[in-house]
Amino acid sequence: MTKETGGPAFPSDASQNFEGMTLRDYFAAKAMQGLMSRIEQGGFDFGKYPDDAKRVALWSYDLADAMLEARK
Repeated sequence: MTKETGGPAFPSDASQNFEGMTLRDYFAAKAMQGLMSRIEQGGFDFGKYPDDAKRVALWSYDLADAMLEARK
């Protein structure tokens, strides 16, 4: 799966070979924080429904992709 990454989340002039977090990863992490806040409301039970963890990750990247698209 090839997705637009948005480039580095924390660009630096020190290196041309950036291999750290992309902007897409950063957006997904922020989106995941919001989604995970539902745990306090009983929204996810990873013990009972282990597939929820994968769903949260996929939703997070879907939201990140939407955020990158909105930046265009």
